[in-house]
Amino acid sequence: MNKPKMATEKGVPSNSRVLMLLGQLERMNGEAMMRDVETARQVTAKIFHLIQTQEKSGKEVMSKGSSGMEVILASLESTRDVQTTLNILYILSELLTVGRGRRVGVFVSKGGTGILFQILITTSKELPPSEELMLQLHSLLAKVGPKDRKFGVKARLSGALNATVNLTKQNLQNTKLLLPCLQVLRVYSTNSVNAISLGKNGVVELMFKIVVPFSKKNTSLLKVALDALGALLKSKTNARRAVDAGHVHVLLALYQDWHHNDTRHRHMLIRKGLLVCLRNITNIKLGRKAFIDADGMRILYYSSTECLPVRTLDPLVNTSSLIMRKCFPKNRLPLPTIKSAFHYQLPHVPAVGPVAQLYSQPLGGRKIHQLCDRPLKKVDDVVDESDDNEETDADTENDTDNEEDEKDQHTANEDIETDLNKLHPKKNPGRPFEELKVYERFFLELSEDFQGYNFEPSKSASTTSSSFSSTRATRPIIVPTAQALSPKHVPITSCQEDCNPTKAERAPPSPSVPTPAPPASLTPLELDTIHLTKDQDRKEEARIPSPDTHTTLSSLTRPPSQAQTIEQDLAHVLECVSLEAEGALNTEGVKQDGSPVNATRHIQSPLLLGGIATRRVGGGGGSNWGSDCGSEGTEDEGGEGAVLEVPDTALLLPLHDPDLYVEMVKGTHSVPQYAEVAYPDYFGHIAPTFREPLQERVYGVQRSKIFQDIERLIHPNDIVDKVVYDLDIPSCPVIEDNGESLKFNSQFESGNLRKAVQMRKYEYDLVLNSDINSNHYHQWFYFEVSGMRVGTTYRFNIINSEKSNSQFNYGMQVLMYSVQEAISGRPRWVRTGTDICYYKNHFARSSIAAGGQKGKSYYTMTFSTSFSHKDDVCYFAYHYPYTYSTLKMHLSKLEALRTPQIYLRRDVLCETLGGNSCPLLTITAMPESNSNDHICQFRNRPLIFLSARVHPGETNASWVMKGTLEFLMGTSPLAASLREAYIFKIVPMLNPDGVVNGNHRCSLSGEDLNRQWQNPNPELHPTIYHTKSLLQYLAHIQRAPLVFCDYHGHSRKKNVFMYGCSVKETVWQSNISATSSDLHEDLGYRALPKILSQIAPAFSMASCSFVVERSKESTARVVVWREIGVQRSYTMESTLCGCDQGKYKGLQIGTRELEEMGAQFCVALLRLKRLTGIRNHQHLLDLESDIIGTQSKVVSSPTTYVVEEDEPSFLEEIDYSAESNDEDAEPEIEHGIEVQENANHLDRLSDCETNHKD
Repeated sequence: MNKPKMATEKGVPSNSRVLMLLGQLERMNGEAMMRDVETARQVTAKIFHLIQTQEKSGKEVMSKGSSGMEVILASLESTRDVQTTLNILYILSELLTVGRGRRVGVFVSKGGTGILFQILITTSKELPPSEELMLQLHSLLAKVGPKDRKFGVKARLSGALNATVNLTKQNLQNTKLLLPCLQVLRVYSTNSVNAISLGKNGVVELMFKIVVPFSKKNTSLLKVALDALGALLKSKTNARRAVDAGHVHVLLALYQDWHHNDTRHRHMLIRKGLLVCLRNITNIKLGRKAFIDADGMRILYYSSTECLPVRTLDPLVNTSSLIMRKCFPKNRLPLPTIKSAFHYQLPHVPAVGPVAQLYSQPLGGRKIHQLCDRPLKKVDDVVDESDDNEETDADTENDTDNEEDEKDQHTANEDIETDLNKLHPKKNPGRPFEELKVYERFFLELSEDFQGYNFEPSKSASTTSSSFSSTRATRPIIVPTAQALSPKHVPITSCQEDCNPTKAERAPPSPSVPTPAPPASLTPLELDTIHLTKDQDRKEEARIPSPDTHTTLSSLTRPPSQAQTIEQDLAHVLECVSLEAEGALNTEGVKQDGSPVNATRHIQSPLLLGGIATRRVGGGGGSNWGSDCGSEGTEDEGGEGAVLEVPDTALLLPLHDPDLYVEMVKGTHSVPQYAEVAYPDYFGHIAPTFREPLQERVYGVQRSKIFQDIERLIHPNDIVDKVVYDLDIPSCPVIEDNGESLKFNSQFESGNLRKAVQMRKYEYDLVLNSDINSNHYHQWFYFEVSGMRVGTTYRFNIINSEKSNSQFNYGMQVLMYSVQEAISGRPRWVRTGTDICYYKNHFARSSIAAGGQKGKSYYTMTFSTSFSHKDDVCYFAYHYPYTYSTLKMHLSKLEALRTPQIYLRRDVLCETLGGNSCPLLTITAMPESNSNDHICQFRNRPLIFLSARVHPGETNASWVMKGTLEFLMGTSPLAASLREAYIFKIVPMLNPDGVVNGNHRCSLSGEDLNRQWQNPNPELHPTIYHTKSLLQYLAHIQRAPLVFCDYHGHSRKKNVFMYGCSVKETVWQSNISATSSDLHEDLGYRALPKILSQIAPAFSMASCSFVVERSKESTARVVVWREIGVQRSYTMESTLCGCDQGKYKGLQIGTRELEEMGAQFCVALLRLKRLTGIRNHQHLLDLESDIIGTQSKVVSSPTTYVVEEDEPSFLEEIDYSAESNDEDAEPEIEHGIEVQENANHLDRLSDCETNHKD
């Protein structure tokens, strides 16, 4: 029977030979080891032999219960014998080579690094030092260094830096010893303080002595030397030292030499090392200048071009691309000022903030009727002359001005609200009830008794309308707390009055002349429309004087003479599309491609508003187009008989009427006084029946675009650089030429394009206009193009985008509308564009426009497209346009759909800074009768408060709202049930001025209105002030809404989702401690999004977040939750791109899906009504389990949002450094997100960039 083995801790056998030797060594420690040197040598040699020959011996020494490492290190520290020291170093080298990660960690934790440094210092003092000992020491240090976080500090404090440097200098010809020395220097240099110290000791110069031209010898040594040099050159001090010594030229010559001689690409790492050195030197301005002076752009451009065919050389191409882009001279935008091209003088300027700063700058934009013929002497966007690394600094950018931000972990946690007092909603109306009583007029449904109303079913809809709408006050309300404002002057539709001055310049009306109210009246708009070739049935309405003696514009019957005048004015040519003689027209209509448009309307070529003098007429291309600036246009071949064939889309677009749209435009006030109507808004949009999938990203597309940009510097003679459109030349923005250029236009409602510059024959740089009274927010675009050649591919570059990433990198395409397609029966916006990408460019952002931050750059959104029709006019847009005039037209058409069972009231909430009315809708079901019970049920319905379009560029919010409004006005049983369940108060467009003037985010005040809810100014933010006042009034009368939802669009995420407010989920995301009473809250806030996730295919519950953040405390969602006490207060975000889950996975979103989302929101409210019944508590239990199920995910995630990134990590990352597959993570990567190398997708990572929103 075997004798049982004695064991030490954790099962290590006590009779193990290696452990017995370690025990013997332990007993020898101290003086005994110094006395008995020979025994020490023998024992350590035996241990080394066992570990070298028996794998189990090493495991026994490093096992968790063993004290073997302590014994070995103690012996190493106490011995003075060189051979014993070498034996122990051999033992350590053998142990740390296997299972390197954990074993090295143990070695470091036991103080091994410090002991090695002590021996290094001691040995270096001997003359001559033992070469073998130095070799083993540095080999071991090279293994340990990368795993020891304090390695650099320990080396510096112990004096090991100089010891290694001196050894290196003495052994430049000793390759065997030089290699481990360089490996250790490479680790030393990763510490920035060490790098500077080493630079002072001449190590940079030393490395350049080691780095030699192409040779097949000692390539490993050369690779390590380049790595060390690259690490040293990260220090700006060392980079300057290298530049001063002329090493930039040396590096370029070496790179050329290796590039030409390494024909079989076996030494790519050496070539990459040389590029990394150049990359780090060019982080400083001096290095970039030296690079340019040494012809570095041309050298890297041509070498990279030669590397392109070989896929494995992508790291070289990408690093070269990064260097060239960095060294590309920083330019200003080609503008006289970065302020908007249009100027609107505010009634008063805020004391502080960006708008105040803007007004302190020299006037840049032009006032109405004011020319800006010469550039300003004082430029407000000069390139910052700093020596900072623009790439590194700029890419840590993290905008914090909306819900859409993709934050890094630290910022996300810091932004979470941690003040429990702020996390508990407290109803705080904020204003005395006496001030708020004026808003009672907007809630007549709460006091209406319906006496005298005939509830017979035969009653017509128009009677219902006149019974309730005609008696409502239509004037803007007077703000009790502010100085009484004079009534706003709203011009009638005449030649003289349509040229509206700005509000500040508008003369007050004469007391003796009744002033018409805004066109958004309460009576249904039976307009006496413009006489076109299509006859309209006209219905006269009685003049209904409003209580303040204003006359509603829509109720006036236009005199025949005035109508004839407008008809004559409309005969002016704007953009003559496909003009033919009247006899040649197909009067039977067009029916193609599944678009059943079976009738046509013939009108004189459009579309000038009656009597308004235009700055531009014409601007089209081809032989059939109008003439140049300032002319009245030329008669085409057809003469007076020329007409435009317009598809009658009434069957497919019941809420669209082109004539009514033109009429609506006449009552719309814009700062530039737009006198043109864009064809897409006139014709309307019918959603295509075919699917539009997310566009697959072509490999190398971004790299090819960047190289084309670099070619501008390499081959300047190929560049045309001709301005073809410029809003800063107000008298004639369209620059005429010989027909070799495209023609552009953006002078229509919601249009945005400031400048177009032809760079090559078929390539154009486009500059977007800033929001009015701002110097940034460039994202929304909407412009017209004409004069194109069929079949030619054009490239368009929007060069002043600001966000650090875009869904254009993830499958989103731009939208295009073809007028030729429209008149052929297919009036629709379609997704278009190839080679789409979004990347950082060489145009510098001023610190003025970047919140004081220096070194920022703009981004380019580039796409290519071709055109299918000759003499076409095409429009491009960021997303499906939805103008303010479109809203007014839709509301007027919706009023016509009213049935006797629908209670619809349309009020004017207020007037905006620009003189546009802000409509407020009330929709519910009529009471069954005027009995007390029915009236009581009618008045006591819960309220739902909806708003949209506070950000003008988020047009998808309006399409969702359109779906909601159409459903609410529909005849389906669900719609009827919904109206019977709730009273809806809806502000469909919170920022009419921003929408009209083509802003992306701001109102005319130059501020984001969704950051003004805490303390809105009645003059600067009237729509927010009065909307909040409505909610405050409801809170005062104990009728706060059951649900508040603000519709938005999201530019960086896919799907539709919600942001809400929860104390519990906010606390879970932060580190604050809270009691159970602090966390007590009704989970009903999750019910509505949960329902939506079940019924709406585009909705994603996983993307929802209910965290309250400090940066969002002045948004509608948080203020309504905190101050009004609405638990179900939401922002509903709709993607601008598409979906990555559900029924629409892989598809771009369209107006059909957006309108469907608006309708599904209504259905969800109906389900919510049923769920929140008195006896139904099961849904709360379901929500409890649902939220508990997500708690672990929330706690484990340091980010604010449940789903922070749109894309899985293995998809192509969008890396501005264009060096995604580099093993050295670039500091240029956005938000510190490191590129994740996935073996299956490595080949896709070569040319891209790593990646706002209440």
